[in-house]
Order: sequence, then structure tokens, then C-alpha cells
Amino acid sequence: MTPLVIGAAAVGAVFGGLAMFTGMTARRIEKAMPPQGQFIEVDGARLHYLDRGTGPAIVMVHGLGGQMGNFSHSLLDRLAGDFRVILVDRPGSGYSTRPATASASLRAQGDIIAGFIRALGLEKPLLVGHSLGGAIALAVALDHPDCIGGLALIAPLTHVQQAVPASFKGLAIESKLARRIVSWTLATPAAIMKRDQVLDFVFGPDKPPADFATAGGGLLGLRPGAFYAASTDMVSINIDLPSLVERYPAITLPVRILYGRGDRVLDWQAHGAAMKDKVPGLELELVEGGHMLPVTAPDLTADWVRRAANGLKKD
Repeated sequence: MTPLVIGAAAVGAVFGGLAMFTGMTARRIEKAMPPQGQFIEVDGARLHYLDRGTGPAIVMVHGLGGQMGNFSHSLLDRLAGDFRVILVDRPGSGYSTRPATASASLRAQGDIIAGFIRALGLEKPLLVGHSLGGAIALAVALDHPDCIGGLALIAPLTHVQQAVPASFKGLAIESKLARRIVSWTLATPAAIMKRDQVLDFVFGPDKPPADFATAGGGLLGLRPGAFYAASTDMVSINIDLPSLVERYPAITLPVRILYGRGDRVLDWQAHGAAMKDKVPGLELELVEGGHMLPVTAPDLTADWVRRAANGLKKD
């Protein structure tokens, strides 16, 4: 055999081995951490959601690379005694699916969340969005203001980022084919090797809980589908975000934003304070902490969400 053929065979063997490792890892994770909620079809997406408690409804939408465990780990039990709390895996995330031809733009995901709210027959719930989920919640407020009562945004993405944070650059893969190949070969082992570095950046200056990988659903992000969905979300952000920013002054719903002063992922001034000039009556609360406040400061965050939900009765 020629050196070229031998080289090609070696590369194929390496990539085949990586794909086998990725598939085995995904199966082990899914066996240990099966779906905890129920499913509903909305515009071609099969959404996984958890519905607990009674009372005024609160719908929670997680951020980039996350899933409902980011909330169920910490906020669900703290709020379900007074409210009907509904956590949803965004399309492609957690155990929700996204059709191969579906857009991952902010407005397209906002349409899905609005359709989900309507499918459950919810009457103007408080919509809570964390990080990227905050941008999607803003899209809902602009395109479907009739289906929600207000927004409570935790460390939200609200404006165009000039640069991708270092820990997220691996997600910025424009080619769908390359994205698929990486998701089934390099993504899982790379995520395992860089786990501590990424968690330090995303959670810092706070520390992630010791059980975040399991109770917080962190391990679900090691599956190839999770990487592919997160990468697709990443490269789709700016399809709609610039035009959404221009429309923010049209938002008439109550909007509250909670930000940690030490957030390393999104700057509170660029994404929080900047909103006060655009959305009339917006309330911004700053606290000590980083990007993952729902996990690292659950009591504080739950109390803030509770005040936002109770405030809808007065607004």
C-alpha cells in the first residue's frame, strides 16, 4: 500500500475510534440520566419539559449548551410551592429535538417557545430566560407579547458580541458538515479534557457545585447532539440579534434583569445596563457573583424570580 493509503487508513481508524468512544459515552450518560419530564410536539420540534407546582405560571428557558437541569438543580423546589414552574429543554438541547431543516435563529426559537406556551394553555406566564435564553425571551416579547405577562432575565445576552469568549470558540463552526464531524469525533474528548477550564470560566468567580455534572445535567452536554445543537445556536445568534436590538424600545411588558458583577461570560454593562436606555421601566438588579446565578446563588435567584412573578399582579 502507498503511504497515502496508509495515512488515510490511519486517519480513518483514529476518527472511527473517536466516534465509537463518543457513542459509548453518550449511551452511558443517557442510561444514567434518562428524561425526567414529558414531551410535546411544537412546530416539528419534540420538546422535553418538566411541569411542577400550582399557581401563577413561570416558564424557564436555559442558555447556550445548557438544559433544564440548570434550573431543576436549584430553583424548581424553591418556587414550585407557590407557582406552577415549567422548565423546557430548548430545541436540540437536553432531550428536546430540532428538525434538521429548522432554523436556530433567536426569532425561530422564540416562535417555538411561544408555541409551547400556547400549547400548554398558559395564561400570560412570567418568562424567565438565562443567558442565550434571555435573548430568546426578548424575541418572544417582541414577536408574541400577547402570550406572556413579563420577562425576568438572568445574565441575558442582549446585544451583539464583538468577540466570542475563548471557552466558546470551539462552537463557532459555520459548516454543518464540519459541525457534524466534530460533534462525533473531537468534541466529547475535548470537553472532558477541558472540563475544569470551561467550568472555571463559565461559573467564575463562583465555584460549580460538586454534583453539577449529574444533578445539574452537565454530563448531558458531552453527547454529540448537544454539541451540534450548541454550535448551531452559536453561529445563528447574529441572524436576528441586530434587528431585535433596534426593536427593544417597542417592548411594553415588564422587564427585570439580574446580573452578577463578576460575570465572565457576558458583561453586565454591555448587556444589562445598556438595556435601561432602550426599554422603558426596565429594572436592573446587580449582585455579587458570576454567570451561573441560578446554580450558584439559588436562594437569591429564586427570591428575585418570586418578586418578578408577584410583581406581574401589580404591573
